[in-house]
Amino acid sequence: LGTLFPRLGDLQTQMNIDKATLGFALIGLPLGVQFTLLFADRIVRRFDFRHILMLGIPLLSISQCFAGLSQSPHMFAGILILGGAAIAVIEVAVNLEADRVEAHSGHRIMNRSHAYWSFGFFGAGITGAGFSQLGISPFLHFVLITAVASALTIFLFAKYDAAKPRRQNPVAKNKGFVWPSRGIFLLVFFSLSAMLVEGASIDWSVIFMRDIFNTAPIVSGLSLALAAISQGFVRYFADQFVDKYGPESVSLYSLIAMVLGVGCVVFSFEPITALFGFLLMGGGSAVIFPLAMSAAAQRSDKTPEENVASLAQFVFVVFLLAPPILGFVGEHLGLRWSFALCFPLLIVSFFTISSLSIQKKEK
Repeated sequence: LGTLFPRLGDLQTQMNIDKATLGFALIGLPLGVQFTLLFADRIVRRFDFRHILMLGIPLLSISQCFAGLSQSPHMFAGILILGGAAIAVIEVAVNLEADRVEAHSGHRIMNRSHAYWSFGFFGAGITGAGFSQLGISPFLHFVLITAVASALTIFLFAKYDAAKPRRQNPVAKNKGFVWPSRGIFLLVFFSLSAMLVEGASIDWSVIFMRDIFNTAPIVSGLSLALAAISQGFVRYFADQFVDKYGPESVSLYSLIAMVLGVGCVVFSFEPITALFGFLLMGGGSAVIFPLAMSAAAQRSDKTPEENVASLAQFVFVVFLLAPPILGFVGEHLGLRWSFALCFPLLIVSFFTISSLSIQKKEK
């Protein structure tokens, strides 16, 4: 997945579109994810974990190859919808497998497994920046990554034995959309800032460095890589700090890091300041949403599945709206103002941080 984002600047030039149009085209990816999430659990129950990965990851990679050939934003958005569908099924399957391994091993691994997602984004950012610096086309870049990723996936999972479910429960009726309770709404407001900060870094950091500072492709790609590597390291070691200091304290420092990071980007006068800002933004946004998901699962007002689903579905709206909004603002006011939009949501997060400890049953 991370292969796409370091080349967005090159794809924008290839399609000859402005930032606002690129933002609307990018909505295809989260749209495909959101729609498929409504029935992804049924797909995961029907097919083996190893078959999902051995088919899903090559399909995701191939969709990016076709995206690399796009000459119009409509074609680009349509292809991203298909890629988003693959992402949704893969995400559900991998997180479910991590939860099952965690349950049977007795060791907490969820945050650490998400850390490797961030490390993967770091590797993809560095690789993409290198290919861009060498002038290699996005299509050829994506084809090479497709071959490597597909071969590795098949090699690693051809004989993989998936963990057994935590328990054999009857399959609940799929409700599709779950309306959140008041407590879940507070968690939604709390976690929106981290989702916007992370989304802004993924979608616009490379283009920000290119347009604001006219940096070389390798430096522009470094902005995405730094955000990913800091996010990965924080997630890798987060559990021990949450156990020691509690989720509210860890969240408070995370929010402060995001405020400082966004400030460095918005008010930067040199590339090094902006790069430091993206580093802070990645680390600050690392654990906010996982902590909110944990709090949602522990609430007693509804079932854990309903609370987690309603939180994810509402928060994911930010990923639907962020690309076009940030792109529109960036095109007409400048990308500094796009990142400045994170400040109001960060203020909201400070005032709703106590939602992490609300466990009362609501009527």
